[in-house]
Amino acid sequence: MAHCTFHARARSGFIGWRIRYDRGMKLATWNVNSLKVRLPHVIHWLRENAVDVLCLQETKLRDEHFPHSALAALGYESAFAGQPTYNGVAILARRDTVGAPSAVAVGNPLFPDEQKRLISADLGGLRVVNAYFPNGQAVGSDKYDYKLRWIDALADWLAVPAALPVVLVGDFNIAPEDRDVHDPKAWEGQVLCSAAERERFARLIGLGFVDAFRLFEQPPKTYSWWDYRQLSFRRNAGLRIDHILVHRALAASVRGCRIDREPRKREQPSDHAPVIAEIDLVA
Repeated sequence: MAHCTFHARARSGFIGWRIRYDRGMKLATWNVNSLKVRLPHVIHWLRENAVDVLCLQETKLRDEHFPHSALAALGYESAFAGQPTYNGVAILARRDTVGAPSAVAVGNPLFPDEQKRLISADLGGLRVVNAYFPNGQAVGSDKYDYKLRWIDALADWLAVPAALPVVLVGDFNIAPEDRDVHDPKAWEGQVLCSAAERERFARLIGLGFVDAFRLFEQPPKTYSWWDYRQLSFRRNAGLRIDHILVHRALAASVRGCRIDREPRKREQPSDHAPVIAEIDLVA
């Protein structure tokens, strides 16, 4: 199990940390679009990619149906919050490296919501926040307004100084820049790419986060989501809407970040691909 010591102090509205760990961490996020359907994919992927932490979105399961035993057999402890048909989030943590999730919290205290979209936990000396952002349906719709209010409340909550360095991961349902969109002209002003959504993403960055993926030179036209329709994956007509944001205090420790397209090639895949970051926290 990983251990760490840290010193925290308030500075300019956030906590500054000096951290010493005895190992690194591989952390991934994946919208599985139904864990019941995709459980064999998740098990296969974890066997091939023994990450320390895997955050899932759109599990679409009641808590009593969560496959805790199947994941425990792989060495993972789980924290989860679900509902039938829609939403649902979970954090899986390797028992032998980071240990079981602790200080687990579901939802945002600043935004009471029946939808299970947010779960956070302490793991390996980090505070991991796993979020499934609302889709928004269409610009100007009630669901779009809900999305903007939801993100505003998330930003307000994350602005409160934390005792541990924060990593915010999940399906943001936002493509931050035109280079994250296969056809920027066609998507201009549309939901997932609208100015108001990108402004919210920039606000999160302004809280002291950095986009782990953009810390590194990446191949052009690299995306994390492809519609099931119109042969989108085959044509690579996708968007990068799944993200790992690390606090800037951790930025120098991020050794890599990539999107794994392989699960999208399987039979009955999720429409999203996992995003993996490696954080070298060895002092």
